[in-house]
Amino acid sequence: MADYLSSHYIELLGTLCSLIYLLYAIPGRPMLWVWGIISAALYIVVFYQGKFYADMTLQFYYLGVSAYGLWHWLNYGEKKHNNEQQKQELPVSRTPVKEWIYIHIADALIFAAYYFVLKNFTDSPLPVCDSITTALSITATWMLTQKRIEYWLVFVCVDAFSACLYAYRGLYPSAALFVIYTMIAVIGYLRWKKQL
Repeated sequence: MADYLSSHYIELLGTLCSLIYLLYAIPGRPMLWVWGIISAALYIVVFYQGKFYADMTLQFYYLGVSAYGLWHWLNYGEKKHNNEQQKQELPVSRTPVKEWIYIHIADALIFAAYYFVLKNFTDSPLPVCDSITTALSITATWMLTQKRIEYWLVFVCVDAFSACLYAYRGLYPSAALFVIYTMIAVIGYLRWKKQL
């Protein structure tokens, strides 16, 4: 057990930070983005070591999108009224049909790019699966920055699928985390649905 902990401590820390991230995501608190930044930095190392290269690059995206999400959530609806700053909280909303079209186009392009690179230039054992989860995760996380309720539904699918992939590759703490993610995504969806 001690050997496992010493060789997987970065993954375990990343798992813990990711759980804290979700605890802030369910009520929709901006602090989720700070924990997202920390978690992404740790998982860059984990996925590099596990040869999940698409997921590794996804963590770089998470670093940037988390910084944007934090800024967007903290500065949404900032208005001046009688020389006083007033802020509105970013509301939960549904994804407009036109936006879904852009999301699906982005998913297809991201998938194709990742698959091409993984298949031809890496030793990735599961390039199709890795590319699918990466493409969906990129667009879904952008949906979170806009507080779109469907973010949770996309991640129910991605997280359940990812849990199976990580278990297959022997990343058991991450697989367990993604099982928990799947359950939390259902809870998050139901909670945000009440806010609509």
